[in-house]
Amino acid sequence: MSLPDLFIETERLLIRPFTMADIEPAYQMNLDADVSRFTGDGGVVSRDEMERRIVEDVLGDYNRYGFGRLAVEWKGTNRFIGFTGLKYLEDLDEVDLGYRFMSAYWGKGIATESGRACVDLGFGQLGLNRLIAMVLPENTGSIRVLDKLDFTFAQEHMEDQQLVHVYSLVNPRATEIGSSV
Repeated sequence: MSLPDLFIETERLLIRPFTMADIEPAYQMNLDADVSRFTGDGGVVSRDEMERRIVEDVLGDYNRYGFGRLAVEWKGTNRFIGFTGLKYLEDLDEVDLGYRFMSAYWGKGIATESGRACVDLGFGQLGLNRLIAMVLPENTGSIRVLDKLDFTFAQEHMEDQQLVHVYSLVNPRATEIGSSV
């Protein structure tokens, strides 16, 4: 899959590959304690660490797997409001749906809208059999999003020394396509 294939347009959102221009707004988003409360990744990081994460992790995933987390813009504004997307988790041999948005955009259905687009990408273009999503048990907002996307609770798991709930969604066409990452 090429980067142009990773551009997704929904009713209200433009979902696209990260660029170096996203470092500063991503850093600013992570400064918000409400945003970083349920991330499990240590919350606020330095600009240098944000740049490293985007260059090595996000852009690196595009090169390694052909997909990864994607920046999200509110349509018509060219303004970064967060991220969504799929990430291959090598240690689990699973593809994880994740999302994080600036708190000013919470409660507007953006996580559900972008998540649905990413599920479609994973099951359609990528031909994945299954997706997972990991969430801290107290993150009821994200659990509601996963419910709306038809994910179901699968198991508890220790991730970065924290108990997380793993939800999963099986591609309804999985037996037909028989492929994975």
